[in-house]
Amino acid sequence: MGAATTIHHHLPVAPHRPTPRRLSSASASSSSPHPAAFRCCSRLKTPGIQLQALSTPARAYDFTLRVAFNPSGNFDLSLSDQDDAPQVEPPPPPTEGRIEIVISKDIIQSLDLSPVQEALGDLNSLTTAQSKKLLDRTVGFTIIYEREDPYDTRELSEFPDIRLWFVRLDASYPWFPVVLDWRAGELARYAAMLAPHQMSARHGVVFNPEALELFGMNKVFIVYSWLKQQNHVKPRLKTADMARMLGFGIGDELFDLIEKFPVDTL
Repeated sequence: MGAATTIHHHLPVAPHRPTPRRLSSASASSSSPHPAAFRCCSRLKTPGIQLQALSTPARAYDFTLRVAFNPSGNFDLSLSDQDDAPQVEPPPPPTEGRIEIVISKDIIQSLDLSPVQEALGDLNSLTTAQSKKLLDRTVGFTIIYEREDPYDTRELSEFPDIRLWFVRLDASYPWFPVVLDWRAGELARYAAMLAPHQMSARHGVVFNPEALELFGMNKVFIVYSWLKQQNHVKPRLKTADMARMLGFGIGDELFDLIEKFPVDTL
């Protein structure tokens, strides 16, 4: 861990707070009873269209996270085409054969999750075969949302009612990110619905690194337990792959700790 993480995806600005400075090595080692736990995960520089991590040299337990936006929220955008030229490529097209969930404005504003249930079935009683099929095909969303103001330039994750719908989805099925079509940017969009971020004209969406870290690690714990419940053949690998898409490297030490101190599943 020691880098600002930038998700390259065309998504909107959300409120955030300035990123706090991390504790020094002395403070971290003296305040944590398990300093080794800090080595279980690390920020990665991940190539690809959706995500790029900007790395900075750092010693263990002694680093400051950098972000690619002004903490005040005011961007210094030049009028020069060269400076303002987007550096973000659009995500690849949807994966062929994926399950598409279509949600409309009425569905969103009524917090109705029935399109998810109609497309995927009863997600609370999936068999091992059903969960494997879901993981293999992946899931994506088509959001049909008519803007009341034709001059409204906000993007989808900037609308509070859309974000609230995804909050309810995530609260109902917290493991949902693992079945998304990661390659087509669905994981990035899902994260933007739930984690604070800012929009950069050149870099696309720039997440608050602390918020993304909390979101990512929360999903690691949830997804790993769910995959084990579903008898997935390689739950560690699949969970680590998802975390890598968010810019984090997960070591076996973390999974070993989870196995050593298990808790009752939801």
